[in-house]
Amino acid sequence: MDGTERRAAVVTGGSGGIGAAICKTLAADGLRLAVLDRSRAPVESLVSQLPGHGHLALAADISSEAAVRQAFDAAQAALGEIAVLVTAAGILMLQPDGSRHLVAETPVAEWQTTQDVNATGTFLCCREFASRLPQRLDGGRIVTLSSVAAQLGGYRSSAAYIASKSAVLGFTKVLARELAPRAVTVNAVAPGLIDAPMLRLSLDPADDANASAQIPLGRLGTPEDVAAAVRFLVSPGASYITGATIDVNGGYRMQ
Repeated sequence: MDGTERRAAVVTGGSGGIGAAICKTLAADGLRLAVLDRSRAPVESLVSQLPGHGHLALAADISSEAAVRQAFDAAQAALGEIAVLVTAAGILMLQPDGSRHLVAETPVAEWQTTQDVNATGTFLCCREFASRLPQRLDGGRIVTLSSVAAQLGGYRSSAAYIASKSAVLGFTKVLARELAPRAVTVNAVAPGLIDAPMLRLSLDPADDANASAQIPLGRLGTPEDVAAAVRFLVSPGASYITGATIDVNGGYRMQ
């Protein structure tokens, strides 16, 4: 690279807390982004705030094969070859009171919808990226988003979410092996307790001190903490790292 960052990237789940931080970080580094999420208005709002220029807002359901293909068609038409993919889209389904279903109580619809978005959606986006690789690509990057919950086996049940994020870890390793001959690295980031909208579905701010006390570094993580890990993994400095899972959890889980 000549020092001027102009690679094109697709970021899914781009208008969420972690996804938005990733988009802002990568845009600040000079990448041109196609930001994808389910609803257009939040994506357009985010894109209008990103540094740089040439960014694209896309609305699509990543659990739909046709929708993913159309989104990548639009991104490639607007930005050219896509060199970076970050799959930050994900859902966590809770009961109205914020509690999580035990396995014996989990509805099939909750299980299936969660797998469709978190696992199948990641697969569809990565498959689309891989199928479009140009013959010559210098340092392509894929970063998937898993969770510390997948590594721990959960701490408050939510089997559907944990299983879907565990699938992402295994899939990331498979894809890393397949794409290594093309000099494309594929890595996962596993966030811990991150102060983002998904965490707030089940953690009242009044309980932050108790939650932080379980973390060696003594605080909840921020979306920017996760974005910093993604920034490194898509950088030239991470060219010899593939098939890895980067823990961003303040020591909540130590391997």
